[in-house]
Amino acid sequence: MGVKQENGEDVLDENVKKYLRGEAPNLEGLKDKKLKGQLAVREDLYGKSAKAAAKIEKWLLPSEGGYLEPEGIEKTWRIKQESIAREVDILSSRNQYDIVLPELGPYTVDFTANGRYMAVAGRKGHLAIVDMKTLNLIKEIQVRETVRDVVFLHNELFFAAAQKKYPYIYNRDGTELHCLKEHGAVLRLQFLKNHFLLASINKFGQLHYQDVTMGEMVGNFRTGFGRTDVMQVNPFNGVVALGHSSGTVTMWKPTTAAPLVKMLCHQGAVSSLAFHPNGHLMATSGREKKIKIWDLRKFEVIQTLPGHAKTLNFSQKGLLAAATGSFVQVLSDFSGSQNYSRYMTHSMAKGYQVGKVLFRPYEDVLGIGHSMGWSSILIPGSGEPNFDSWVANPFETSKQRREKEVHSLLDKLPPETIMLDPTKVGTVRAARKKEKPTKEGREAEMEAAVESAKDTEFKKKTKGRNKPSKIAKKRKEIVEKAKRPFLEQRTEEREMSRKKQKSNMETEMPKSLQRFVRQKPT
Repeated sequence: MGVKQENGEDVLDENVKKYLRGEAPNLEGLKDKKLKGQLAVREDLYGKSAKAAAKIEKWLLPSEGGYLEPEGIEKTWRIKQESIAREVDILSSRNQYDIVLPELGPYTVDFTANGRYMAVAGRKGHLAIVDMKTLNLIKEIQVRETVRDVVFLHNELFFAAAQKKYPYIYNRDGTELHCLKEHGAVLRLQFLKNHFLLASINKFGQLHYQDVTMGEMVGNFRTGFGRTDVMQVNPFNGVVALGHSSGTVTMWKPTTAAPLVKMLCHQGAVSSLAFHPNGHLMATSGREKKIKIWDLRKFEVIQTLPGHAKTLNFSQKGLLAAATGSFVQVLSDFSGSQNYSRYMTHSMAKGYQVGKVLFRPYEDVLGIGHSMGWSSILIPGSGEPNFDSWVANPFETSKQRREKEVHSLLDKLPPETIMLDPTKVGTVRAARKKEKPTKEGREAEMEAAVESAKDTEFKKKTKGRNKPSKIAKKRKEIVEKAKRPFLEQRTEEREMSRKKQKSNMETEMPKSLQRFVRQKPT
């Protein structure tokens, strides 16, 4: 028992070291006693916070994320799925499968926020919901028309499918609930879970936002960049990004008809894009066979990788999956230096064309929708090992689901809270610069100053010094004194405008003729 306790204390000490802010400074050499005391108190606080964080990790983060570690000259991207399947437990090996339905493909997939359920949609009208824990088919329907995309709403009870003419909303039993005719022929769907908004882009390049709680159309904008099927939501701020054939990426919010940001990302058309879970990184791929990683805080490229990707997706732990043709590769950044390198690769059977890759939340699993059905492969280290039951619980009961639905509706954010920097919400707005007064305003101020000067009362003085002529002269002087600052300001403004006009004339003239401009004598 004593040995176990000692081991536990050793682990705790190691975790405390992990959370400490480096070595404590040497305070012996400081002569200032006040500064020395303040720094000592601060160091003590740092130590206490590190111990508290280590204890929280011990009890609330019991599972550790694992990833492939090569030995010697071994490369992780050479390890095949068959080798991984032989080493993992039975439950994990069940997550490795291929569903082949060549008559109904190509397929697209979507997962719920807790990773428990998966929706699949075949282009030929096949819709299905699968329980990923038991691998049981909950419901499948055949809508007998083209299905371009599928997305879950706030939970597994409702999902939306982008069909031939309009998007439809179905419940878990496959019953059609709504036909959203205002959206038109939709190519891509996205759901903003914090705002309960269903966003869509149709084949005419129109972006729609619809509130699924009230059914109200919040936004309907013509993007002006033509047809696109590249659409993704930033999980950090709720901004919708669209990739266009001109190589630009535009970012939108439902309360503004113009894009918040226009970025020229590629020389060719943008084929796919994805956002990191922290919202600060964006990956884009273009037809010129380049994958770029962008820092959205500065809107700069931080890494450019060779290769084409038809679909991109980030995992919860920051792995990036890219697929084109029948080849899937996963890029990793375990060092945290935002320098992505090849981590794993997987080749599908010859002839399979991958349409979508999507990491399953809270599992080391990558879902792949392709032309012959859908597949699932194991990617160690991709999923978050510890789930927060208040955020997403893969094992939630129907009662917990109802409670969570009520709480999420009460916490629903209005569309106005969608912005590039959501941390600004709740802060105090900075004082605006003083606006320049208009000509009429200045004249009114001057008149008011003159009137107050005219109403000045003078003391009654001795005989001879209280003459009306002297009083009139004094009053005239006071009026001129009140007018003087306004007149000086007017002359200054005229001088500034003359100088500006002159500089504009000089810049407009060709350089060869600027020397003939009449100079003001000094």
